[in-house]
Amino acid sequence: MQKTTFKISKMDCPSEEQMIRMNLAELTNITSLDFDIPNRQLTVFHTDHYDPIFRRLDNLNFDTSIIESISVESNEIAANNTDNEKKLLYQVLAINFFFFVLELSMGFISNSMGLVADSLDMLADSIVYGLALFAVGGTITRKKNIAKSAGYFQFTLAILGFIEVIRRFIGLEEIPEFQVMIMISMLALIGNGMCLYLLQKSKSKEAHMQASMIFTSNDVIVNLGVMIAGGLVYWTNSKYPDLIVGTIVFFIVAQGAFKILKLSK
Repeated sequence: MQKTTFKISKMDCPSEEQMIRMNLAELTNITSLDFDIPNRQLTVFHTDHYDPIFRRLDNLNFDTSIIESISVESNEIAANNTDNEKKLLYQVLAINFFFFVLELSMGFISNSMGLVADSLDMLADSIVYGLALFAVGGTITRKKNIAKSAGYFQFTLAILGFIEVIRRFIGLEEIPEFQVMIMISMLALIGNGMCLYLLQKSKSKEAHMQASMIFTSNDVIVNLGVMIAGGLVYWTNSKYPDLIVGTIVFFIVAQGAFKILKLSK
């Protein structure tokens, strides 16, 4: 049995992990994969030489290099509590989807594109978590079809968001209700804090759990951005801070959609 560790510099979220898993799935000499997303590393337990594995990783253009390759007696992977981790991910998924619905509805009520964009960012996370959970045990074709549908759906939402932002930039729109922006963003911040607490409480070293923490940490930054935009709306008595933040977040959502679509190739 060989244990080869790769440095993958551009692997920083669940989308890249899923792409790597799908790209390596057809290699029969791989026993298991151990992802370390915070450190951008992948450890592969396999038979035969690592060249076919490296070629597939290198084709993804994630800036892959080899750290070491050694012989081991066993795969050295500790047993994990899959059921508990799935339950925890379902909880995080439920929290994300709840705040997607809340922020989307309140975003339209308060006339805030920042809240609408933030809601789609929450939906993007829900899609990634749901994709990973729903595709467990499925075939490569099934996973790719799910990824393609989710990616196009998310990208369509981002495009519609950009169009609405442009319309509001050039049109005469009411100034967003900054109180609602700040209040709902604070609630979303609490929700993301709950997700972080649950994920950190699990103390799991599994890749999807580590990746979930990274995603949720990024969401906290977006929540703070919308709250700041709400304060600027109040200070300037203008719609533009909200629209600028909305544009930035829609761009983030579109990037996420492209990453998901890569899974279907």
